[in-house]
Amino acid sequence: MRASIAIQVLPAVDTDEEVCRIVDEVIAYIQSTGLRCEVGPFETTIEGDNYDQLMDIAKECQHVAIRAGAPKVSAYIKVVCRPEGEILSIDQKIGKYQR
Repeated sequence: MRASIAIQVLPAVDTDEEVCRIVDEVIAYIQSTGLRCEVGPFETTIEGDNYDQLMDIAKECQHVAIRAGAPKVSAYIKVVCRPEGEILSIDQKIGKYQR
């Protein structure tokens, strides 16, 4: 099942620097999956052919933030999936806006 998710991970920590450090670890994990992803200022979008894999990645993002020292994590997730056929890709959605 082709799917795309957008995830925003917000660790409950005291400083902006700590937020950035923890979010950087989450982004590094997402990039390590090898799936197509696009990092934005508020969320990271990931696309793939396996819905369950994307849901596992979303769950692991919270675990990564906790292991990095976040005492509490909020995550906001958007999901688009299609059992058969294609969905709009990251490139189709924003390619014309890339510099």
